[in-house]
Amino acid sequence: MVPTQPVTPSNVTPEVFADLFREHPGGVAVVTADAGGGPVAMTVTSVSSVDVSPPILMFSVSGRSSSAPTIRAARTVVVHLLDADDVEIAKLAATHGVDRFADNSSWSRLPTGEPRYHGTRAWIRGMPVASMDAGDATIIAVWALEAGTAEGKSAAPLVYHARTWHGLGEHSRLDRPSGQD
Repeated sequence: MVPTQPVTPSNVTPEVFADLFREHPGGVAVVTADAGGGPVAMTVTSVSSVDVSPPILMFSVSGRSSSAPTIRAARTVVVHLLDADDVEIAKLAATHGVDRFADNSSWSRLPTGEPRYHGTRAWIRGMPVASMDAGDATIIAVWALEAGTAEGKSAAPLVYHARTWHGLGEHSRLDRPSGQD
């Protein structure tokens, strides 16, 4: 549990903390949901797997996002794992004050009703099973119910680092996985 006030004083200012994590790359995902008031989307770099059995993932939702109330209230969400070809979806979902679903050709609803962008490398439909307030954010744990991948998509994951978008690929590989020559 995160205390509301630190037990010991901290010399880490919000600016220092933001600068530290600006230099820490994060995989890019877009979370979509609809809690009954229309679809919302949010770009996040905080998605990670928690467990494989049961399949649980987590992400954080900034309280400053206009999508936060809907994502927190939704019974299910869709997490889109993006590759470099999906950078426009990431930018769209990160842009404040635009209709992220204006282009009807770029998304549709799953048979279960959730909004899903077309053509992303992978997507996971899941049910939030736990949440925790942490500062102005909410950390949400999601049980994966269904997943899909796009045929023929590139394997260059989209990464956000130092306020810029990057695609990982062979050019960025530092070593080979163990067991390969």
